[in-house]
Amino acid sequence: EIEAKYTKKMQVLRDELDLRRKTEIHEVEERKNSHISELMRNHEKAFSDIKNYYNDITLKNMALISLLKEQMEEMKKKGNQLEKEKVDVLLQNKQLKEPLQQAQEQVSDLQKKLAHYDKDKEALTNTKARLKVTQKELKDLRWEHEVLEQRFGKVQAERDELYQKFTKAINEVQQKTGFKNLLLERKLKGLLGVLEKKEVELSEVFAASNLDPGALSLVSRKLEDVLNSKNATIEDLQLQLARVCKAHNDMLQTFEAKLTAFGIPLDNLGFKPLASPVLGQ
Repeated sequence: EIEAKYTKKMQVLRDELDLRRKTEIHEVEERKNSHISELMRNHEKAFSDIKNYYNDITLKNMALISLLKEQMEEMKKKGNQLEKEKVDVLLQNKQLKEPLQQAQEQVSDLQKKLAHYDKDKEALTNTKARLKVTQKELKDLRWEHEVLEQRFGKVQAERDELYQKFTKAINEVQQKTGFKNLLLERKLKGLLGVLEKKEVELSEVFAASNLDPGALSLVSRKLEDVLNSKNATIEDLQLQLARVCKAHNDMLQTFEAKLTAFGIPLDNLGFKPLASPVLGQ
């Protein structure tokens, strides 16, 4: 609908502009015809004036020709006089030839000096042009330096922000990992103590009771089952402890790699991260 609306408006505008153009063309043609008529009248008047003007010039030229003939006679007389003066001038030129030669030598020396001057002037112009180019390059380099400084400040701020986030994350992970490791170690120590205590009590029971070998064998098998179950629990706890220690150490290595990538020395942490020992090391 909008396209149809504006297409209709455009068509109306085109019709109005065509009508206006035709009207203006008609007015221009009328003005042009009027101007042509006026020019023809002016040209006819100008031709008449020029004709009269050249008739006057012709009459004046005839009078001028007569005057020039008289002047030509006078010029011939002057020419004869100038020939005589020419002879005198030639004699003077012979006398002035030697000073002229000296002056020409001086002009040659001055031309050589002028050639060196032009070369020096051209070199100075080239030096000024190179200086302008160098100044422009220096200006561009200063602008690039300023842009790089701004980018460096932005990157440095991002680096500091990442450093703070990593520091906070490492502290939180260390606290969680240390607390979990402590709980697991205490639980493991408690189970080992209970196991030792149970073994001592069992030995005392075996020593105090006079059981037959069959019953003793049955009790031993049950005891081994209990011990195997406890050993499986201990191994499971040790594996959990090893996984937590490895995750902690992997997180430390990732953090150190990030610090190295951002150009932050590890000494800037203000503390040394504690690596958790892996089980068996």
